[in-house]
Amino acid sequence: MRIAIAGGTGTVGRHVVDVAREHGHEAVVLARSTGVDLVAGTGLGGALAGVDAVVDVTSVGTGSARVARGFFTAVTGNLLAAEEDAGVGHHLALSIVGVDRAPHGYYAGKAAQEEQVAGGRVPWTLLRTTQFHEFAGQLHGRAAFGPVHLVPVMRSQPVAAREVAQRLVALAERGPAGRVRDLAGPEVLAMAAAARSWARATGRRGLVLALPLPGGFGRALRDGTLLPGLDADRGELTFGRWLTREPRVTSGRRVPGSSRA
Repeated sequence: MRIAIAGGTGTVGRHVVDVAREHGHEAVVLARSTGVDLVAGTGLGGALAGVDAVVDVTSVGTGSARVARGFFTAVTGNLLAAEEDAGVGHHLALSIVGVDRAPHGYYAGKAAQEEQVAGGRVPWTLLRTTQFHEFAGQLHGRAAFGPVHLVPVMRSQPVAAREVAQRLVALAERGPAGRVRDLAGPEVLAMAAAARSWARATGRRGLVLALPLPGGFGRALRDGTLLPGLDADRGELTFGRWLTREPRVTSGRRVPGSSRA
């Protein structure tokens, strides 16, 4: 298969490229570094020639619902139009568990993306996952005041980006399936504790304090709204094992409500 990866240089995208190639597929990276501007829609026509499936793992760094909606609707609209012109038969989008229950900030953009994909003319698959393991590092660096790092009070069930990529490639091979089972990690964590573990593993110093965020989104972070249901699939790699195995323990997926991965 010839698989195009929108956002193929990002946290999940680089893994999707690797897994696709390991499976014997041709991976086409759709990113500015390869001459494709997904927001403007330039460069897509030639890049999608002969492509069987497009995997969209794009992201934008914002906490604004308006900006997030603008980004995701532009990218999704450009991809779907170009895919239709090129005869691409499958569009896969990566979304977030709980996006429909907490449509705030960044999540508002993802909710708009889901609606656009489901309403489009290109056959589609939608996979929701929880935050990635890299999320802890992003939280650690998000709100730092000298040696003090503020991390939202949040319960999460983070999953390995590599396992997300493996699922996406398997879905590309399977063909359009609509909304599929969610994918989460193997354990529920308090993200302040995860950020402290990440800091120790990477040699960062300072004090990590858990701070409850106000409003509906802050409540969703705390009350389990963003946790998977009982019917979700579970990954195998725990956060602790990931810390010991990941050669670049970096902050990849951004804070939900501010930006993503």
